[in-house]
Amino acid sequence: MLRLLSLLQHRPYWSGAELADRLDVSPRTVRRDVDRLRALGYPVRARPGIDGGYELAPGAALPPLVLDDDEALALVIGLHATINGAVTGVAEASLAALAKVVAVMPPRLRRRVDAVRAMTVPSELAASRASVALDTLATLAVACRNNERVAFAYVDREGGASDREVEPHRIVLVGDRWYLVAFDRMRHDWRTFRVDRLRELDALGTRFHPRALGVDAATFVEAGLTQGSARHTVEAVVDAPADEVRARIGQWATIDALDHARSRVTMTTESLDWPVFALGALGAEFTVVSPPDFAEQLGDWSRRFAAAATAHDQAGTTSGNRPSTSSNPITAAPHDPQ
Repeated sequence: MLRLLSLLQHRPYWSGAELADRLDVSPRTVRRDVDRLRALGYPVRARPGIDGGYELAPGAALPPLVLDDDEALALVIGLHATINGAVTGVAEASLAALAKVVAVMPPRLRRRVDAVRAMTVPSELAASRASVALDTLATLAVACRNNERVAFAYVDREGGASDREVEPHRIVLVGDRWYLVAFDRMRHDWRTFRVDRLRELDALGTRFHPRALGVDAATFVEAGLTQGSARHTVEAVVDAPADEVRARIGQWATIDALDHARSRVTMTTESLDWPVFALGALGAEFTVVSPPDFAEQLGDWSRRFAAAATAHDQAGTTSGNRPSTSSNPITAAPHDPQ
């Protein structure tokens, strides 16, 4: 009977003869086991006739599932990932489901699961990732499936807010961020929206005729991300041990030891301002290796800091107070990048 249930869950429709052949039983036994499944609450629907057969119909509640080893392992890994994932509101349900699945696993499979869990280390950046509510994703998914317009307030990367009415097409997960691909009725063009920046989402109930995007939704999102952000790779040599540098900025950079007292720092970033902050926070001398644009950025920052320090010194001299150099928080750059 469990084998019969597994077959019905793996394919939408089976003829009675096919099931009898796969299970190596008589058609009468198939009918008897189908009746047993129905008695247990499984909605097995029968089609009469010469080509008659059986299908597992949607029920009022989710019935127990029969999973093979690979399916069970994939389910556990997926549930484990959602606990610290990019969707809020599912951690408690994921933990409960994970406990149920692991509790009934055979020892051979539980050992594989334990190995995966033991050898997986969550990133410290997980808490800072942009997350979205489960009901937001569900609303968007239903709107995409039903071709139903939605409206929302959108906050862009600069913090500007605007009201949008769109025809949703697909939801795309890139890394730990969710994106909505939709036709913007106000801009009359296709747009990509970060779902965590949506506010006041409202399903309008108005149907639309779906438009052709022309490319795969994932390709559309990836192309927009690539074009919309210029990436810079900054490399610098810092006069400090690698362990000390790694403890300060290791979450955001790759640190390689050159010797016991020097290390190489490599960062990939969309803005050259962030590496200025990171390297300045180390409190150590450093030399820029690349790119030339970053050296120019440091020069611009150093001139502004120097101007601020000079204005402070002049104000202190005018008021008769001599500023203390020991308390000055600004550390001059060891080399003029110009």
